[in-house]
Amino acid sequence: MSKMRAHLFVEGRVQGVFFRACTQEEAQERKLTGWAKNLYDGRVEAVFEGEEKDVQSMIEWCHSGPPHAMVVHASVEIEEYRGEYSDFSVVF
Repeated sequence: MSKMRAHLFVEGRVQGVFFRACTQEEAQERKLTGWAKNLYDGRVEAVFEGEEKDVQSMIEWCHSGPPHAMVVHASVEIEEYRGEYSDFSVVF
C-alpha cells in the first residue's frame, strides 16, 4: 500500500461548527496522523498522513465537513509523505 500526505485549507463556515473535532474523529477512524487548526482568517488548515485511500477519503470528507459546516472551497496540496506524526490532533 502507498502512503501519502495532504495539506488542506478549507474555507466557508468552518469555525464554530465543530469542524476540527469532527475532522479529528474522521481522521482517527481512518487511522490517519496529522493535525487541524483554525486560522485567523476563518479557514481551517489540516495535514493528513497515512494510506493513500484513507487520505483521499478524508479529502473528500473535507469538501463537505460535519453537518453544520458550509464548505465553500477546499484547496489540497499533495506533499511528500514524511511520517512525522504519531496521532491526529487539534492544534490551538
